[in-house]
Amino acid sequence: MRGSFRPDIEGLRALAVAGVVAFHFGLTALPGGFVGVDIFFVISGYLITRHLVGEISETGRLDFFRFYARRARRLLPASLFVILASLMAGYFILSPEEQALYSKGAMFASAYTINLWLIRWSFDYFAADAVNNPYIHFWSLSVEEQFYLAWPALLVFAAWLRPGKRAIMLTIGVTGLVAFAVCAWLTSVSQPWAFYFSPLRGWEFAAGGLASMAPARLFENRPRLGAASGLTGLALIAIAYLTISEDSPFPGFLALVPVAGSVLLLTTGAAGARQGALRNTGQKTAADFSWNWANAALALPPLQVIGKLSYSLYLWHWPVIVYAGMLVPELTLAERLGCLALTLALSFLSYHLIENPIRRNHWLMVNAPRALVPALLLTGTGVAAAYANTRFAVRDLDREQRAIADSAAQLSTVRASDGGCVLDFETVKPNPCVFGAKNAGRSVVLFGDSHADHWSTPLIEAARKNNYRVVTYLKSSCRASRITTWNWQLKRDYTECDQWREQSVQDIVRLHPDLVVISEFSIGNVIRESPEELRHANWNEEWKAGLRWTLGAFSRAGIKVAVIRDVPYNASYVDKCVARALWRGRAPGVCDTPRTAAANDDIAAVERDIVRGTPNATYIDVTNRFCDQTTCHVFIDGMLAFRDRHHLATPFAASLEPVVEHALFRQVVAGN
Repeated sequence: MRGSFRPDIEGLRALAVAGVVAFHFGLTALPGGFVGVDIFFVISGYLITRHLVGEISETGRLDFFRFYARRARRLLPASLFVILASLMAGYFILSPEEQALYSKGAMFASAYTINLWLIRWSFDYFAADAVNNPYIHFWSLSVEEQFYLAWPALLVFAAWLRPGKRAIMLTIGVTGLVAFAVCAWLTSVSQPWAFYFSPLRGWEFAAGGLASMAPARLFENRPRLGAASGLTGLALIAIAYLTISEDSPFPGFLALVPVAGSVLLLTTGAAGARQGALRNTGQKTAADFSWNWANAALALPPLQVIGKLSYSLYLWHWPVIVYAGMLVPELTLAERLGCLALTLALSFLSYHLIENPIRRNHWLMVNAPRALVPALLLTGTGVAAAYANTRFAVRDLDREQRAIADSAAQLSTVRASDGGCVLDFETVKPNPCVFGAKNAGRSVVLFGDSHADHWSTPLIEAARKNNYRVVTYLKSSCRASRITTWNWQLKRDYTECDQWREQSVQDIVRLHPDLVVISEFSIGNVIRESPEELRHANWNEEWKAGLRWTLGAFSRAGIKVAVIRDVPYNASYVDKCVARALWRGRAPGVCDTPRTAAANDDIAAVERDIVRGTPNATYIDVTNRFCDQTTCHVFIDGMLAFRDRHHLATPFAASLEPVVEHALFRQVVAGN
């Protein structure tokens, strides 16, 4: 094993984990640090394929049980220890509802299937925020484990079809090309599938596999070409770290950058390792590989230390930073560095006390069953412990915790009636839904995104009392103002919103209601939540022009319009923050946000002027229900005001029915 050790691979592991940790800890300006996971995939494909092909070539067969026993000794003990430690820490930090939710993640992580759970979760617009899930980073380990299950069988099948490496290379190449083509297509169609589904990440493992079978003499007599190739590989990884971001359409074609960089480093590293092996045996070499600067850089001692700890670092870093962020919402640089030190300490201990001793244990290495039976027991232990925690965490919820959970879970009147009334991202054709006094001769239209929908509960009740029917035109993340935005899930301009908006405005004008009520996610909140969502340099003018266009379309048709000012944008996910605070014996006020950070008063002032300057338009501002002069509150009159950072909790929204009725039906419609 010593003779086959590759310092360049250890250094490449260090680059990969350093990018991931730096990205998650916010320690450096590396928006693409998360692509370190893709580097790990390539390394895994390289090492596993090299090992498996070597065994097939030497023996003509493959000992599957022995292979899986090695994987189990290497991966399971440390991962299960981190999962159980995270569950225990969660009891003291997470609210009971969070413990139950995230324990499901621990259960799937223990069984190495959390990537499949996350695919479903990713399509839920109101799903709990991923940033608080202490186990979400296990998705990449799940992908790797699923790769380990399928890849050996694929290689054996290729060798059975036609003995020799060419058949195996052809099989790997075809598999990789198909996986890449589907992955690239789905990145723009359904990004969560492209990101989390292991077969679609198979091309990255295949790239590593092909690199492991590259001709050994590729750079043997071309040391300067090898050096240039290695430096190009380092440059590609640097480019990926510096230019790719969470808002990029990833993986898709962009993933080629870190993957290609990793392949170049692995192939040039192999040439350098071959030359070193020849020199160690006293054989003369035709080339001087002192030019291989990339290999020399990857072999630096700090990178070797980090590379050796890379698996433990990856396991520990995410729960450390997640729990730290819950305890101290705004971590300073010094506190983040403290988290890094804690991660290093935990990684060092688990590597030397758990990971390495079990991997090298002679009793477990005697035969495959000695490793596989404990592995199955460990997996079952993790699944059972996580499942038990999902049950026990919420078994005896107190009244306050239950009220918070119920408030956050309760759907708006529109969504509870028909989930199809709030259109998904891809749907273009409007789907008007009718509520309130459905046979009434007078009507009100509610038009906008989910921030219009959360007003539907009090509006529909007020309309019923005043014998109006309510017709809704609602679409997720689609503003009523005529401006093109960047969609966070589609990873592109939200053209479906533009088409839906045009058709909806035409339909509403033909309907000619007594009043159109508009509310939408504030443009200030869009910028705060994701600056990349607005790609246009003159977004401010476009937004103002877009609002005037929408208001003008109704005003010119003689239709009254009421614009409800958007609600504050809170610093935390309110339901979790309040539940967590009460669980720790603290007041809900710790979750409040300063008005300067939450209320968008400057944007609201511009919006107010535009609305008041439009005939037949009225501006409704109920911000004083949430904020005083200095603070915006999240727990009001004993009720949870928001279900997340910026959507009203339905019970609290229902309590605002008198306010909505007075503002819309007594003032706007009645003309008082």
